[in-house]
Amino acid sequence: MRHGSPMPHPKEKHPIRGGKCQHCDLVTLWIEDKMYFPDSGNAPVPNPEMPEPVLKLYLEASSISSKSPRGAAALLRLSIQVLCKELGEEGKNINTDVGNLVKKGLPIIVQQSLDIVRVTGNDAVHPGQVDTDNPATVGQLFDLVNIIVEYMIALPKKVSGIYNSLPADKVKGINDRDGK
Repeated sequence: MRHGSPMPHPKEKHPIRGGKCQHCDLVTLWIEDKMYFPDSGNAPVPNPEMPEPVLKLYLEASSISSKSPRGAAALLRLSIQVLCKELGEEGKNINTDVGNLVKKGLPIIVQQSLDIVRVTGNDAVHPGQVDTDNPATVGQLFDLVNIIVEYMIALPKKVSGIYNSLPADKVKGINDRDGK
């Protein structure tokens, strides 16, 4: 402490403190019991396979989720639209995009996840029955975005990598069996 400020007692709790995240090793800044930097809210860590444009929206939603759950829900809805575009759809109408993804074999659980985000996001923008001011609801939306990325991007990538590592004679046997 400078300029003659009294030194606090060693056991005294300081209102401002720094720390280090055990997960990512980033520096954190806390006032009392609230983290102010990085300003990531309580959102789950984004899926590492999340496309960059979706990740930017996800992180923005995360940064405002505690201050504006409704705003975070709207950003998560937009992230779904962008994700649909990343998956080959137009990204203009979530209903149309989800319908097209279902026709392309979208698993029912992912379809339901998309519908939950769509409905909740709509109600965040247009007042309705879903309580997007509830942090728990917004937390579920973050989870759903990660689930969609897992099912539509990460899991196919993992399976493709494993399949491509099979010996050529085994792949030929599979192709012969499937009539390819």
